[in-house]
Amino acid sequence: MGRPHKKRYVAHNPGVSYFKPRGIPMVELSENRLAVDECEALRLADYEGLSHEDAGSEMGVSRATFGRIIEKARKIVADALINGKAIRIEGGSYQFVEGQRQFVCGSCHHDWALPCGTVRPETCPECGKEEVVRAPSQTRGRDSDAD
Repeated sequence: MGRPHKKRYVAHNPGVSYFKPRGIPMVELSENRLAVDECEALRLADYEGLSHEDAGSEMGVSRATFGRIIEKARKIVADALINGKAIRIEGGSYQFVEGQRQFVCGSCHHDWALPCGTVRPETCPECGKEEVVRAPSQTRGRDSDAD
């Protein structure tokens, strides 16, 4: 028996919990379940473009664990796209992060904060350079009611 999953930190609550192929009645659809923490892994790696190490740090897991989470999430989404299945986003072992994220410009060293769940800015608001990095975060939040 494996050890229990450590809760993963999630900064973005996916406002949508269900996707389905257009034109196929619900009774004819197979369904894949994507856990909330797997959805967060997709957001961090594929939408925000973070490395596995940085994304793992954001979620409070190791790089290797993040790699396993993202691999599983990508397989679930690929299966749904290729085989015309619905995706239900629910559950998992996670807790929402509250507060703000700090960003720093590598060029002018300007630092600023944005609410959790926002996409990393492309450019520094002070100098306009594209050397923006996310500063390490210490803010953690509330537990989910996930199963």
